[in-house]
Amino acid sequence: MTDNSEEMFPLVDEYGNIIGAATRGECHNGSKLLHPVVHLHVFDSLGRLYLQKRPDWKDIQPGKWDTAVGGHIDLGENVDMALRREAAEELNITDFSPVALKTYVFESDRERELVNAFKTVIDQEIMPSDELDGGRFWTIEEIASNIGKDVFTPNFENEFLNVINTDTNHKNISINR
Repeated sequence: MTDNSEEMFPLVDEYGNIIGAATRGECHNGSKLLHPVVHLHVFDSLGRLYLQKRPDWKDIQPGKWDTAVGGHIDLGENVDMALRREAAEELNITDFSPVALKTYVFESDRERELVNAFKTVIDQEIMPSDELDGGRFWTIEEIASNIGKDVFTPNFENEFLNVINTDTNHKNISINR
């Protein structure tokens, strides 16, 4: 499998207003064209966080652990449509109640994304699709002890430190860098 470099993404301003369109290849080639994505952080009732393992064929951060659900908003989709489509595609989850966490701009050396981050609590077996290399629930302490060790995507680490960890009851977790 490979990512479709010709897939069309909307281009947005920092408020999410559509200002154009570009291909995945154009958005991921270092152009820094701002394009919208959705993230869904899936917790269980024990407070553990589900992470997906990115497959080696991905064009961005192959083989790293990442947010449970993450994907691009396609042309013609709104945030909720994309969130539900990605949750169904990646984890076969269709019945969940998303809670908005934060919308922010994330920039790496290759791209800029307008991230729409959400969380939900699910107590059911999660069945990752073949789009992923599997996944599992991690304790907050397990995640914190692996920050900065090239285990997770930089985007996940940023979101964990600045969105997740400040939204949970784990505000005093020490992060080993």
